[in-house]
Amino acid sequence: MDVRELVLRRAQEAKEGSRALLKATSAQKDAALRQMAQALLDAQESLLEENRKDIAYAHDKGLSKALIDRLTLNEKRIQEMAQGLREVAAMAEPVGQVVRMWQRPNGMCVGRMRVPIGVIGIIYEARPNVTADATGLCLKAGNAVLLRGGSEALNSNRAIVKVLKEAAQAQGLHPGAVSFIDSTDRAAVMEMLKLEGLLDLIIPRGGEGLIRTVTENSRIPVLKHYKGVCHVFVDRDADLIMAEEICLNAKVQRPGTCNAMETLLVDAPVAEGFLPKVLKRLEQAGVLLKGCPRTLGIYPGIQEVKEEDYYQEYLDLVLNVRVLEGLEEAVKHINTYGSAHTDAIVTMNYQRAMRFLREVDSAAVLVNASTRLHDGAQFGLGAEIGISTDKIHARGSMGLQELTSLKFIVLGSGQLRE
Repeated sequence: MDVRELVLRRAQEAKEGSRALLKATSAQKDAALRQMAQALLDAQESLLEENRKDIAYAHDKGLSKALIDRLTLNEKRIQEMAQGLREVAAMAEPVGQVVRMWQRPNGMCVGRMRVPIGVIGIIYEARPNVTADATGLCLKAGNAVLLRGGSEALNSNRAIVKVLKEAAQAQGLHPGAVSFIDSTDRAAVMEMLKLEGLLDLIIPRGGEGLIRTVTENSRIPVLKHYKGVCHVFVDRDADLIMAEEICLNAKVQRPGTCNAMETLLVDAPVAEGFLPKVLKRLEQAGVLLKGCPRTLGIYPGIQEVKEEDYYQEYLDLVLNVRVLEGLEEAVKHINTYGSAHTDAIVTMNYQRAMRFLREVDSAAVLVNASTRLHDGAQFGLGAEIGISTDKIHARGSMGLQELTSLKFIVLGSGQLRE
């Protein structure tokens, strides 16, 4: 069949799956998630074998080191996928939860109940773990999922989906609850974006180019995650030993992720005492440094940062460094050059910490903690389906509740409108 027919057929299967999921019990969904987790572990060797094919393809195509890192599966990452599914299974059932109820003067009770969104299309690049994370979260929230991964991860995704579908069906779930478009044709994405009435929400995960393409062409609502230009601001009242460790973690623990620090901001009164040691450690970790003139005066021999660099999401061992005067300048820099993703302050000053929390307009704002902690699992949400930089419906790490909608319910006793 051609790509249009393939996408349409998979979307129709997913629609049927979403309707069937409305009848699925919490126990049934949780059992399916636990079986999926065990099935991934049981299939570990075959999953790694398929992943090696994708890695070889990525090297042949000359893909970036950061992308290959996101593409790579190993025993630890497969175990994390399985653990994420188990954690989601153990979480409270969101569907049917009444979040608020109030009584009107005529005696009727009005409330809001969590319900599934329906069919969620996930368009993503590189990361095979997204296949398991997205599937687990969508199913727990009562949604069918239609997956379309990148061509670079086709073998890995196809193998993971096969394992997940078989486990779900073994627990009596509809086969359309987990659907996968196993085509490398880029036209498949455009066909997905036309399917209003079949798909209820699109979540793109990948580079800024993919997300803008999806947003500009979709007839379906899109939950967006633009680039992660994240900052750490070291305040004049920071514990500098703590600040040093936070900065190292935020940049080098896994630089290819959206919540890695891309710009280090340092308050002028502590710059001379702080920068030489932390920048030396960053260089020893392989980080290419780009500094403002004041940074170069303290730590010469590194590249000079250009203004356009402050907008960059490097996803690599590259870091901008800027010395500035106080909290107000730091907030202005972040709100000007940042991407409203994740930003942190290191300070022991309560008033400045609270100002930073209020005034930095980002999806997650942290005090005395690494930006790398902005993650659904780290926040206690279980596996996440992504980090939204939107302000409507969901913002920040998207877990179970963000994959539901709220509908009004009314409990009456014969009330009529006068």
